[in-house]
Amino acid sequence: MIIAERKSITDIWQMIEPFKRIALIGCRGCVTVCMAGGAKEVAVLAAALRLAAHERGRELVVFEEMVERQCEYEFIRPLQRSYPQEQAVEGLVSLACGIGVQALAECFPHLPVLPGLNTSFLGMPERSGVWVERCHACGQCILDSTGAICPIARCAKNLLNGPCGGSQEGMCEIGNGVECAWHLIYERLARLNRLDSLQSLALPKNWAKDRDGGPRRLIREDWEDEV
Repeated sequence: MIIAERKSITDIWQMIEPFKRIALIGCRGCVTVCMAGGAKEVAVLAAALRLAAHERGRELVVFEEMVERQCEYEFIRPLQRSYPQEQAVEGLVSLACGIGVQALAECFPHLPVLPGLNTSFLGMPERSGVWVERCHACGQCILDSTGAICPIARCAKNLLNGPCGGSQEGMCEIGNGVECAWHLIYERLARLNRLDSLQSLALPKNWAKDRDGGPRRLIREDWEDEV
């Protein structure tokens, strides 16, 4: 899932300062799960902004909205009836990931769309309130040969052929309690009796399938044929 966290009230206030009427748009997808952009977070931010406006002697009307998934046009378009023009609101604050911000902007070309969150990474819940990065979305998955542990996302140096010299007692040299990805890979493959997987030298990664190749697009040709 996509992990995000809310920008500070100071940062958000600076973005909305020119406006008197704004709408906060939350998302019931990933950002609700990671407690950054759900209905509760929209309500909390709205209250904080109203209080900030009151303290500054400013007029500010804040509308609160939720959509099922802000990354999909079909869920955003019903909002167009609520905010058809600048007279309704002067700006939209998206409490979604960066994809949601851009989808919202495409559906509202006449309005400024501002990001209320910082999109952090693709991750999984480790425990309540804690999410950890597990996938780099590199476009060239090698989990079959690394015991289903990703060295791209979990190794600080993205190493493909074993640990560096800085790994000590299973921990990464960057500290902060980060485990060495390659130690985890070795231990898992050993338990599975698959250490022979490490005998093959991994070739240099084709980073063209990562971000260096520009915006990525996935097209399911079999699905397109059916539509």
